[in-house]
Amino acid sequence: MAVKVINAKELHEKIEKGVVILDVRNPEDYQEWKIEGKNLTSLNIPYFDFLEENDEVFAQLPNDEEIVVICAKGGSAQMVAEILDQKGYNVSYLEKGMQEWSQFYHPATVVTEERLKLIQVNRLAKGCLSYMVISEGQALVVDPNRHIDEYLKLAEKENAKIAHIIDTHLHADHISGGHELAEKTGATYYISSSEMQGSNLRYEPLENHKKLQFGSVEVQVIAVPTPGHTPGSVSILVNDKYLLSGDTIFVGGLGRPDLGGKAREWAQSLYDTVFKTIANLSDDVLVLPSHYADIKEINEGGYVGARLGDIRKSNEIMRTEDRKQFTEMVTGTVGATPPNYEEIVEINRGTVEVSAEKATELEIGPNRCALHHA
Repeated sequence: MAVKVINAKELHEKIEKGVVILDVRNPEDYQEWKIEGKNLTSLNIPYFDFLEENDEVFAQLPNDEEIVVICAKGGSAQMVAEILDQKGYNVSYLEKGMQEWSQFYHPATVVTEERLKLIQVNRLAKGCLSYMVISEGQALVVDPNRHIDEYLKLAEKENAKIAHIIDTHLHADHISGGHELAEKTGATYYISSSEMQGSNLRYEPLENHKKLQFGSVEVQVIAVPTPGHTPGSVSILVNDKYLLSGDTIFVGGLGRPDLGGKAREWAQSLYDTVFKTIANLSDDVLVLPSHYADIKEINEGGYVGARLGDIRKSNEIMRTEDRKQFTEMVTGTVGATPPNYEEIVEINRGTVEVSAEKATELEIGPNRCALHHA
C-alpha cells in the first residue's frame, strides 16, 4: 500500500490540531528556513541518516503520533516515508515539500462589520500578509503576492469584484501580484510613483489619491505616507480604525531601512514616521502589517495584528525618542538581507521578467523585512 501523500492545505489543518514534522533536509537548510506552528513538534534528521539501519535514528521518532515528512521538493521525503511506513510508523509526506509550502496561502477574517469585511491572507512560509477589504460587493486588495488565483478565488467566494489594488511599497522579499491582478480584473493598480522610477508598468500614482471610496458606504482608505522602509512606503488607514501598515510597523518591530543602501538616511525618515505621522493615530487603531517574523505573532483570532497602543507599550524602539539612539538601534540590527532582493525589486518595478519556475526559486526562503525590538 502506497504511503499517504498530503498537500499544503492538509498539512496546515494538521498543524492547527498538532502534528510531528520530520524535516529531512540538511541541518543548514533547516536552520535557515523551516515550517513553524504553535502546535507542532519539529524534528530535523537528514535523509541520508535513514539509509543506514541505525536504531538510534529511529529511536528519536514517536510511535504513537502521526509523522509528516518534509524535504525541499518531495523526493527525499517520499523515500524516508516509505522506510518509516515499512517499520510501522503512522506516516505521510508533503508532496512537493518546502517548494509547495512556500506557495500556500491561508485567509483569516479580521473583522466583519455591517458593510465592511476585512480579510488577512497569510502566506505562512514567507511570513507575508496581504489583505482584502470588501464593501457592498466591491473589494480592495492590498499587497497581493504573485499567486493571483488566491485572490480571484477569495473574491469569488465573497461574491465581490476586485476594483482597487494597492502595493504599500516596492517589495524586496517576494514578487508582487499587484500589476498582474489588475490586468486580470480590470482593477486600478496604485503604488507611489517614487517606488516605480524607470518602470513601464501601468499604475496610478498613489500620491494623487488621498482617499479611495468604494461600496455603497464610505470606506475611507487613506494613504498615509510612512517612509523609512522605502522612500515611498505608505500605510493604508481604513475607516480610521484599521492601519494596513505595509512594512513600516510590525507587531514586534519596524521595517528595515537599509535595503536601498541608505540605511542612516532612511532611518531618519523612519524616525519621523514613528514620532510624527504615526504619533497622531489613536491607541485603539488596529495595526495589520504586511509581514511577520515569528509564528507567535499570530493571535488567538488567527491573524497577525495588534492595537497600536499595545505595540507602543511593548516595542522598545517605538519608545526611543532620542533620534541618534533610534538611528543606532535601527541601523545596528538589520541582519541578513532578503535572498535575491535586488532582482526581486527589479521584477516588481517591471524592468525584469522571469518564468514562474524562476520566480519560485527566487522567493525560496524566509521574510527578512522586519527589525525586531519587542
